Amino acid sequence: MDIGRIKEAIQYGITDIGENRTQELVNKYDIIGDKVNYHMIGHLQTNKVKYLINKVSLIHSLDRLSLAKELNKRAGNHGIIIDTLVQVNVAEEESKFGLKVDEVIPFIESIQDYENIRIKGLMTIAPYVDNAEEIRWVFRELQQLSENIKNKGYANVKMDFLSMGMTNDYEVAIEEGSNMVRIGTGIFGQRK
Repeated sequence: MDIGRIKEAIQYGITDIGENRTQELVNKYDIIGDKVNYHMIGHLQTNKVKYLINKVSLIHSLDRLSLAKELNKRAGNHGIIIDTLVQVNVAEEESKFGLKVDEVIPFIESIQDYENIRIKGLMTIAPYVDNAEEIRWVFRELQQLSENIKNKGYANVKMDFLSMGMTNDYEVAIEEGSNMVRIGTGIFGQRK
């Protein structure tokens, strides 16, 4: 992504930038600094946590115990609490990361005592389709899961954010409860 275009977006009031790749997030942080909140929205490899732990506001892709352990350890080393979203593969696509819907509550229960991780909600990536109505059920199911988790009253777990919806389907996602959309392609165009 062209740094100049990101700086221009910041001038127009953009306060949050999402990135799919650790190295690109770190590069942008090194150039732009802390003028915006950085979100790691892509799959995060455990061995890359150390590079971005003190640069991100929110990690959208917490999807396994090994990553939770590493985030907790690295955040503790920096004396911070890292905000995360649990990534859920609602449609169970083999090409996507994330927990299955029925794995989410046991996963949350297994990490809720980690002192340096704060779960702030859920994230999903719906299958790509031409008609977003075909995937409305994905967003609806994640919203229902969020309500179920909220009603359990876990300590250190909030369901403040439903990160769902991208450039091609964000309107349907918002109708189903999304309060965080990932629309970089809509703003900046296709990635080169």
